[in-house]
Amino acid sequence: MSTPVLELSAVRHAYPDGHLALDGVDLHIHPGERVALLGPNGAGKTTLVLHLNGILTPASGRVAVSGLPVTREHLREVRRQVGIVFQDPDDQLFMTTVAQDVAFGPRNLGLSPAEVDERVEEALAAVGMSDVAGRAPHHLSFGQKRRVAVATVLAMRPEILVLDEPSSNLDPASRRELAQIVDGLDITVLMVTHDLPYALQLCERSVVLSGGRVVGDGPTREVLSDEELMHAHRLELPHGFDPMSVPERVRRR
Repeated sequence: MSTPVLELSAVRHAYPDGHLALDGVDLHIHPGERVALLGPNGAGKTTLVLHLNGILTPASGRVAVSGLPVTREHLREVRRQVGIVFQDPDDQLFMTTVAQDVAFGPRNLGLSPAEVDERVEEALAAVGMSDVAGRAPHHLSFGQKRRVAVATVLAMRPEILVLDEPSSNLDPASRRELAQIVDGLDITVLMVTHDLPYALQLCERSVVLSGGRVVGDGPTREVLSDEELMHAHRLELPHGFDPMSVPERVRRR
């Protein structure tokens, strides 16, 4: 097997009030995998994501990105390799124009103006937003903002793309368009979501987190078809939705 692009080993994290959010999490994600991180509210999913680029640090255990420990001395490289798209795109869009927002990260890498421009064009083209480069982000629809937020991360050319509830607040057309964009990217994806059909559509593997522990890990179709697992951890499919009726998604590479 290849070196995991993302590795958590026995990771524990407690908040100052004593709440144990992660309780010995082991998780390996390899290059090219598409993995959905599922679980009820309060399972520890957001806490886990915040460990991936050093926003939070574990009380014990180890987090590594492409073999590089997520520690203070490596944060610059880790944050280049792990691109997180948060649930609210307004948390990531703060410049005057879309192009300036997408250019912000590459400029901070010290790239030349020509290299920055190349990355901006490449990232906006990847999300189908080249025609709004000169527009103000706050004039865009919510779906367009989310695509631009993805572009700000892609401009850094990360090894892994982390999507936090990517389908939330999207209308059906925007939801479909975003799925097509994500599906077309040649990148490792970790998707945190409550949208179980979306997980099945985009991710061949699902990991279930509950009570700060990994309680399920396997092919998404099998995980969603495990009625005992789903019921025990408050995961519910839409009425009448049968995961086994959907063709099994295979790993891209």
